[in-house]
Amino acid sequence: MAAKELNDSSFAEEIKLGVTLVDFWAPWCGPCKMQIPILDQVAEKTGDKATIAKVNVDDFPSPASQFGVRGIPTLILFKDGAVVQQFVGVQQEAVLTDAIEAALNN
Repeated sequence: MAAKELNDSSFAEEIKLGVTLVDFWAPWCGPCKMQIPILDQVAEKTGDKATIAKVNVDDFPSPASQFGVRGIPTLILFKDGAVVQQFVGVQQEAVLTDAIEAALNN
């Protein structure tokens, strides 16, 4: 199960309900490339409980500027449209799945 690709028009709708982890990335970013397989593992482990998504900041800069993303990769965990937690830099699977579980249970 791979992360869902979001764009300027789908972003707000996607984070509106439930728990969503969004990876802000770019194709030229080395650490972002390292994050992708980890994100796919998180998506596999999480299943339907939460949405795992990514936004290419080069193609769709609006969501990144809306949430003050300055460096990539930045991962933001949302619950019902509100920011729950923000991570900068490559994050390990356990860190992300633990954060998702905590958001689901709060």
